[in-house]
Amino acid sequence: MRHTVRMNGRHLFLIGYDISDPARLVKALKLVRCHALGGQKSFYECWLTTQELQQTRNALNRLIDPETDRVVFILLNAGTESLRLGSATPIDHGDYFLVT
Repeated sequence: MRHTVRMNGRHLFLIGYDISDPARLVKALKLVRCHALGGQKSFYECWLTTQELQQTRNALNRLIDPETDRVVFILLNAGTESLRLGSATPIDHGDYFLVT
């Protein structure tokens, strides 16, 4: 049976988005990047509490145009090794989580 590794009540999510409007794209980037540990372009790895997930989801839902934009939240199993190609680096799970 697989389960996700939790860190201080947080779950690891991959958040991806495809936003058609440049102004909304910048706002989405700022919303997601404040939680991100790493990522590339429109995909970011984020450790989120249930409350942070709900707040981020609600904020992005208010921001996007549901006719043209897409957002996906994928719950990752942090205990599974990832397959990486090119210059991709592994997610740093560390022994601590710094909140600023």
